[in-house]
Amino acid sequence: MKLKQALAGVAALATFTAAHAQTANTFYVTTGWFRFMPQDSSDPLKIDSVGGTPVNMAIPGTGASIGSADTVGLSLGYFITDHIATEAELGIPPKFDISGGGTLSTFGTVGSARLWSPALLFKYYFNSPEAKFRPYVGLGVTYAWFTDAKITNPAFEQGVLGGPTSVSTDRSWAPVFNLGFNYNFTKHVFAGFSLSYIPISVTATYNTTLNNQFGTVRVAESKIHLNPLVTYLKVGYMF
Repeated sequence: MKLKQALAGVAALATFTAAHAQTANTFYVTTGWFRFMPQDSSDPLKIDSVGGTPVNMAIPGTGASIGSADTVGLSLGYFITDHIATEAELGIPPKFDISGGGTLSTFGTVGSARLWSPALLFKYYFNSPEAKFRPYVGLGVTYAWFTDAKITNPAFEQGVLGGPTSVSTDRSWAPVFNLGFNYNFTKHVFAGFSLSYIPISVTATYNTTLNNQFGTVRVAESKIHLNPLVTYLKVGYMF
């Protein structure tokens, strides 16, 4: 009888601990590896103005592209209900190489920039809170901007832009479409993987002091449609 009571107590304890795996009012934190894979295309390089005089002339056949990048990520989340969670995703800003496209592809890498793109997601988890495997779908928003944007290719800077050039980029909001899964090893420890798609574009503006005796400033721009796929391989802890 005592053995049966002990086994029943163990079973009840296991049920109790499992029931608190991913239930409402549970906080969690994750860390892992983000990989950004732009599915990019671009508009032609456009001359906006020279010496303050509007030009608005696109250079046919030109373009730009952005390579893939990796970085360490972090997320903080909270289960609002047993199936709905909200999550903030952050990461160390990854550095992207920018390359010439079209007729400018012969220059190879022409610049670099770091991307900031914190995101807020709402996720719907399938299966019961006690299940080890819990797939989910998510929808959210990100606010993205670049820092440390610069031209790193002197041949491109002098031969195409025409002189010393500073670079700035705009900032923009974009939706985030997300799906993934968690696998729960214990009531506290889990691992997971997610895939996100972010339809977003960025416009880079180039202010060039032309190599002439007047120091004329030429303003040009290029618009790149990034549209990255973002993977996140993570481990997490639930409180």
